[in-house]
Amino acid sequence: MAPGRSTLPYIVLGAIALAIAYGLYASGLATDILRYKKDIVYLARQHLVLVAISGSLAIVFGIAVGIWLSRPWMARWSDGVIQAVNMITSIPTLGKLALMMSLLGIGPLPAIVGLWIATLLPIIRNTYEGILAVPAHMVDAARGMGMSGNEILKRVELPNALFVIFAGVRTAMAVNVGTAPIAFLIGGGGLGELIFTGIDLQEHGMMLAGAIPTALLAVAVDFLFGQAQYWLVPRGVNPLRNF
Repeated sequence: MAPGRSTLPYIVLGAIALAIAYGLYASGLATDILRYKKDIVYLARQHLVLVAISGSLAIVFGIAVGIWLSRPWMARWSDGVIQAVNMITSIPTLGKLALMMSLLGIGPLPAIVGLWIATLLPIIRNTYEGILAVPAHMVDAARGMGMSGNEILKRVELPNALFVIFAGVRTAMAVNVGTAPIAFLIGGGGLGELIFTGIDLQEHGMMLAGAIPTALLAVAVDFLFGQAQYWLVPRGVNPLRNF
């Protein structure tokens, strides 16, 4: 854990986890869940593959689009594009996956495309807003030193927007992990197989065998990206390290 950061959220999270674990043990559900441990390992791998591929594509594409929208010649159109992406993202994930299934069939591919679309908005928006938030005097100073537009982007705008961009990526990836179980409904695999099959069969142990690992993965991904944000963003532009 990064030094100087509050440990209270982690203490609260640990206490909640212990309370849930005790409740599962006392009710006997822990035994039912452990019956599916091989399935959990196998399906968690599928889940992580879906998240890794769709998330990586969203990071690359989202940052590129955010940079493109932040360029001066796009000022007239950027708000409209952001609103269009927002409207597409606001469509329920199940609806997006159903649309992808009708276009691409059943399997991992439509699931990856649907998750990719669902993950884009926070990355595009944070990249765009992070670059626009760079103080104008810094850009003017760089321009006065003879830097080109690309040099200003690489050496001034992106470094100063990096913290905000990381925040968008962190949010997007946590949402991706939590949304990925729905991919099972169109043949994408993942932990959703245990969740939805358990619901259909009214088998609580099976349902929790998918739901609990999904929640733990979402927390783990958020934690890892939070640590990356803390350590990789330079101290001068990282408010978490300005103490």
